[in-house]
Amino acid sequence: MQRIRLRYTKRGRLRFTSHRDFQRAFERALRRAEVPMAYSAGFTPHPKVSYANAAPTGTGSEAEFLEIALTEPREPERLRALLDDSMPTGLDIVEAVEARTPGLADRLTASVWELRLDGVAPEDARRAVDAFEAAGTVEVQRRTKNGLRTFDARAAVVALESVETHTSSAETHTSSADRPSDRPCAILRLVVRHVTPAVRPDDVLSGLRAVADLAPPVPAAVTRLAQGLLDEETGTVTDPLAPDREAAVTEPQPAGATAAATAPV
Repeated sequence: MQRIRLRYTKRGRLRFTSHRDFQRAFERALRRAEVPMAYSAGFTPHPKVSYANAAPTGTGSEAEFLEIALTEPREPERLRALLDDSMPTGLDIVEAVEARTPGLADRLTASVWELRLDGVAPEDARRAVDAFEAAGTVEVQRRTKNGLRTFDARAAVVALESVETHTSSAETHTSSADRPSDRPCAILRLVVRHVTPAVRPDDVLSGLRAVADLAPPVPAAVTRLAQGLLDEETGTVTDPLAPDREAAVTEPQPAGATAAATAPV
């Protein structure tokens, strides 16, 4: 059985698709592309697809990950192109590697988020960020299926900064029709650990409202820029597929494959 790991995106208006919506679209793409999927056993077999830490509905993302199991080997880049052609524009399959190392989910320990706050002056955003970082704890509330829950949104935040508007990475993949341009705009960059309970970008926005009364007049446009293993020394988030790519380069080829590659035509 071959395992392939894929990175996919949620861009533009398709950021409003739920995880269940993506699952249905992806399973249709698997059928269209005639991917030789492995299936689970039992009375209701289903394709062996493992999703890892999907972004909340309403947020964009450049770094969503999943893993599929195949019954026949396929070249990863060719498979990626076939699946991408079968997906709606905005749900894009952008990278594929063969799984050569264990524990993809264990390497997703932090995310980098970008928050676009239309109608908020950058100087107001900077003051709110300073107040948030200076606070020891920032308690926020979120309604869950078990009722209203209070938790600290500050402890999970590794870094929070206000960046120049023109450096917004999310704008590259967001339709101009989706965002106002005739008003002030602040861009926040957030690095947050994956903890339990999860601290989401909207929790941090609630914290900014609590400590600095920062309340954007329109909902924030939120995009996950990266997801992976947190480097505690530098505070950066590393590429979770890098170990698989490195293993592919260093892994020795079987003798039969080497002989076939060097045999005269």
